[in-house]
Amino acid sequence: MKNKGEKYISSTEAAKILGVSRTTVFNKIQNGDIKAQKVGRNYIIAHDELNRILGLELTDEKKKEIEESVEKTIKEYSEALRLLGKE
Repeated sequence: MKNKGEKYISSTEAAKILGVSRTTVFNKIQNGDIKAQKVGRNYIIAHDELNRILGLELTDEKKKEIEESVEKTIKEYSEALRLLGKE
């Protein structure tokens, strides 16, 4: 069911954004690769789902990887970062 605050796009719009045909999007919906909701004869796809497909959404794994990289950078380059911060 649609959430009132969530924005949706049509399967045709998703196809244009993804650079594939509408048939490809439909097949991916049927295979479960894309989560969509049927409205009448068409499907709608939540923006969050499109972001997931495009890799724009940060997963917990990606967040952890970024956090570890930041900690490593601070540990190894703390003095250089401190000096750069003074400039």
